[in-house]
Parts: sequence; C-alpha cells; structure tokens
Amino acid sequence: MPQQTTDNSIATTAQKRVQSFIEKDPYLKPYQTAMEQRLSHIVAVEHRLTDNGKTPVSDIARSHEYFGLHRLDEGWVFREWAPNAERIHLTGDMTGWRDDSAYALDRIADDGVWEIRISADAMKHGDLYRLHIQWPGGEGDRIPAYAGRVVQDPDTLIFNAQVWAPESYKWKCDRWSVPDTPLLIYEAHVGMAKEAGGVGTYREFTEHIIPRIVASGYNALQLMAVQEHPYYGSFGYHVSSFFAASSRFGTPEDLKELIDTAHAAGLAVIMDIVHSHAVSNEVEGLSRFDGTRHQYFHDGSRGSHHAWDSRCFDYSKDPVRRFLLSNCRYWLEEFRFDGFRFDGITSMLYLDHGLEKAFTSYDDYFSDNVDEDAVLYLALANSLIHEIRPDAVTIAEDISGMPGLAVSVPEGGCGFDFRLAMGVPDFWIRLVKEYRDEDWPVANLWHELTNRRPDEKTISYAESHDQALVGDKTLIFRMIDADMYDHMHISDENLIVDRGIALYNLIRLITMATAGHGYQNFMGNEFGHPEWIDFPREGNNWSYHYARRQWSLVDSPELKYRLIQRFDRDMIELAKRHAIFQDPWAYRLYEHSDDKVLAFRRGPLVFVFNFHPTVSHVDYEIPAPPGSYRMMLNSDDPCYNGHGRVAPDQTWFTDPDPHDENFGRLRLYLPTRTALVLG
Repeated sequence: MPQQTTDNSIATTAQKRVQSFIEKDPYLKPYQTAMEQRLSHIVAVEHRLTDNGKTPVSDIARSHEYFGLHRLDEGWVFREWAPNAERIHLTGDMTGWRDDSAYALDRIADDGVWEIRISADAMKHGDLYRLHIQWPGGEGDRIPAYAGRVVQDPDTLIFNAQVWAPESYKWKCDRWSVPDTPLLIYEAHVGMAKEAGGVGTYREFTEHIIPRIVASGYNALQLMAVQEHPYYGSFGYHVSSFFAASSRFGTPEDLKELIDTAHAAGLAVIMDIVHSHAVSNEVEGLSRFDGTRHQYFHDGSRGSHHAWDSRCFDYSKDPVRRFLLSNCRYWLEEFRFDGFRFDGITSMLYLDHGLEKAFTSYDDYFSDNVDEDAVLYLALANSLIHEIRPDAVTIAEDISGMPGLAVSVPEGGCGFDFRLAMGVPDFWIRLVKEYRDEDWPVANLWHELTNRRPDEKTISYAESHDQALVGDKTLIFRMIDADMYDHMHISDENLIVDRGIALYNLIRLITMATAGHGYQNFMGNEFGHPEWIDFPREGNNWSYHYARRQWSLVDSPELKYRLIQRFDRDMIELAKRHAIFQDPWAYRLYEHSDDKVLAFRRGPLVFVFNFHPTVSHVDYEIPAPPGSYRMMLNSDDPCYNGHGRVAPDQTWFTDPDPHDENFGRLRLYLPTRTALVLG
C-alpha cells in the first residue's frame, strides 16, 4: 500500500474515533487536533507492528517464548537481548560458578540477540545460574531479563535465576470467565496475610485466606507483589524480574494452585502489574543490563524516577514494547490471571510523573508534559489483553483524571475497562483529619463520591493499602486510635469506639452505594484492622509485627471486630442481592448540610444517611418514589455495634407530595450517625 494512502487511512481512522469521543464530552472540542495526533500515533504504530492489521496484536507479544531459557527435545536453548554486550556467558551450578567457554553465548543478530544451545544433561531442574556480561569498559553479573524463576539465598541474600522445569501443573478449573456482576474486589498481599510473624506463602493464602474472601462476599481477588522484587518492603512495586513470580511466597505451581482454587470458588484473580518503572538494582534488575543506561530505559535524568529511586521505561522502543506486552501475555496465559490493575499510570503518562501537581484543566492532558509513547503503550497493552482474553479486566490507577483511559481503543481511548476513583479515599482521610464531625460538608461529600466521567467505568474504595502505610493510619485507627487497644471488647461501652465504628460503617456503605461500577476493599479493612502497615526495615529492627494481619481479632466472639465485618458482609450481600450496580448512577433525592442528612436512590433501594454527631431527626421528610418501603439494612442495629434506636422490621408508606406526583414523602426517624437502606 502506498505510504500516502496509509497515512490518509490512519488520519481518517483517528478523526472518526476522536469525533465519537468529543460527542460524549464537548469540552474536548478545543483539543481535537491534539487528540487526532495522539490517536494517529497509536494507529500508525499498531499498523506497523501488525503489518497493517494482517497479524493480530497478540503476535507481537511472544518475546518470552523466544528469549530466556527453554527446554527443547534436543536440549536447552537460551537467548538474551543485550545490544551493547561484547561477550556473554552462563555461569552457575553447571559450571561450578566459573567462566567456562562451553557456556559462552554467540551473537546471532546485529540487533543484539545472543544465543546458546546446550545438551539436555548440561542443566537440570533446580540449578542456579546467572549471566556474566562484558561490555566496553566494564563487566558484571546479571539475572536474565526473561527469567521465569528467581530465588534468594537465605544466608547470602544473593538472587539467582533458577532452572525450573517441573511437570506441568494440571489445572482443575479448565474454563473460567470473569463474573458478569460488578467487581467487588478484595485487594491482598500474600506475604502479610498470615498472623504469625514472617512471610506468608501462596499455600497458606490458598488454605486460609481464600475461604475468608469468599465468605465475605467479594467476587474478585487482586494480588499485590506478584512479580519478583528484591526489597520486600517495596510492597512489590520495585520489580526486578518481570516474568518471575516472587519466590519468597513459594513456587510458580503454588501460585497456580492459588489461582485455580480461587477460580473454583468463584473468584476472579487480578494481578497488580507494574510497568510504570523498574527497580534501580543492576545485578538483580534491568538497569545497566548491557552496560548502558538506555537499553530498556531513557538515558539521562528522564530515565530515573527521583521520588521512587527507580528506572523509567522508554516506551518508544519496539524491544521495550515487546518485552512489556509479552509480559502481559505471559501472566494471562501461563498463570491464568483474569486481568491487571496497572500500577502508577500517572507516573507513566507525564514527564514530571504528576508529582505535586494539581490537574485542574484539560490543558494538562494535552501538553508537552504528556509522554505520548506511554499513552501508546497502554493502548497497545489493552488491545493485546482483550484480544487474548475478551473478558479480562484492566484497571488504571491514575490520579490525574486523564480523559479516555477507560474508553475502548476503537472509540478513541486507551482501552482500560475501569479506572480507580482515587480521589475518594483521599477525601475521606482529609475529612476525618481536618473537619470536626459537626462541620462535615455533606454537599462536598456527594460531589466527591459521584464526580466521575459518565463514559468511563470506575471502581471506588474508602481506603486501600496506600492509606495504611507507615506514617499514616487506617480510617478506623485514625478515628479510634489508642482506644482500639483497650476498648474493643464486646461489653465495653466507649464513646470513641462507638463513634469510630458508626462512622466507619457509614463511610464504607456510602462509598460502595455511590460507586460507579465496582467496589474495592483492602485485606483486613473489612473488619477494621488496627494500626498501620510497616514492613521489616532497619527503622523497626526488621520486625514483622506490623507486616501481618491479625485474623484472631475478627475470629474472637469477645471483640467488636466481628461486628464490623458483619456489616461489611451484609452491605456487600445487599448490593449483590438487589443488583444496585445495574443502575450505573446514584440519584440524589435530598441533601441538607446543616442537618447532615443525605438521601439517594440506587437501583431499587433508597439510602438515607444522617452524619450528624448529636442530633437525631424525628419524622424527617425525605422525597422518594411513591409506594411502601421495608428496612433492608440499618447501621444502628446492635449486631453492627449500633444502639438499636430504630425498630426492626418496619414498613413505611409514602405520603403524597403536593408538588410532584412522581414522588412521595417518607417520614423517618434518623438517629445520629446512622444509615438506613429501604426497599
């Protein structure tokens, strides 16, 4: 096809996609040219990589099938991409950790591809190995970029790749698809999921935690820290080996069994994938892999994330794109993950990483500060993922609010299925920290909870692991603080504890009830886990005391944590039973800032909140669709640590509204810090 014809076709495609986008959001009209240029870039590169659409996107994501160590009928083959290298050899158990010329790689391509073929008996399952690379002016050991298994010596703490060739895992749940119901996500970290001090394992998680998640009513498990990372305290966000499941939790087969078991229990499993940056480590990671700083990353200052002490990928390079796209395919196919939450999207999208920046104008999304190659990569990744698994879930963690992240690629967006409503947990923290209870701005609360783009699906949450890291506090610990240590017994009457639990229940319920298309909870928050998360480090004498989950608290019938969990379970069940997410929006019925009352309808249910700390409202009138209403949930029920001020099993009938025949008037008793759900 002539180049001019191709260019015209690309421009036409971009114009059509952008026009469709602008029709949904007219405020984008002034940026039409910039949007067309962005889309043209995406379409042009995709056309080039797929030979003008003759091959699927998934075919450009097979690097992991070529590079790395693979067993063939006749022996082993190992390949690596290292353009600047002058000499590479394998070293490890098979060479006695010496330089053996028999294990030297040959350069087989001008673009820097190296290869070695060795006999079947030269390496065996369990052998440790690494690369020794020489480059102009230097040399060093490296873990292979595509290593599928990396382990750390418990004594020397040195990481090495490991030959991993066991019998293939036999999947029990052969066919699995993501539930059609809205995502109710349970965010978890395998290592800190156990109560005893130490690092939890995939097997322990499978046996002990998956049943808890299922019993709590969630339908999706989101796993953090899956990719290998040398520093445990990085929460898994400083990745070193992108194709290796972290061995500190167990074997790859253990992880597969975890996912298999979750599927059999009805849980989708989403992986927290990190493609926004990589660890700065050079032996364990990709930094200066072939002696240069620019092989996988940008050179100079742009290649380093000064706030995170990590390296920034150069998304303009085809080998880098193929590396990351292959990584997506690998986790989908090898481990059968059901999708990904892409971490650190904001850092990828902007050259300044969005640090200390308030995104107040659409100008911010179409300026020279945007990394257009990162936008391109995200679009390619989503096209690939949904081509391989049409039902797969992709979630963007972005605080900037860039339009189109959760719009499909054919409609002019980046193709994510969901974006996180990251402003919501920040608002809750700010509200609890900076406002007296009697000053809570109800109108601002409604705006923050429902402020989302109508053409993009969102997942809301009251708090995630971010809000619980050392230096901060979980919501409930911020409200109750030290009294959680001494006054959580079931018979202990404590005003601070009662206030904290009441508000915590209201916060979670209203966040879920107003959420766009899904709701997320972090492991342990469903029962109000106290304290913060602090991984072993020098500052805490390498203690695991805060890097664990105290399940005994919620298991004890003598403590109030089980009441907090019961409310969480019942509100999740309420949302599923009444299918409230089939209605994508909550419709405000009533708001009164002074009375601290907010009422809205979602699906067939009416939610009424009284946030007032001291005033209970009697015969309070709320507009509602005419008819009769029964109590579906009452946060003041004693089974949730409430005071039982509302009679159970009531039925209310609306009075006619003289001003609007489409609405009636409900007269309700609204105790302080109480939510009623009627249906």
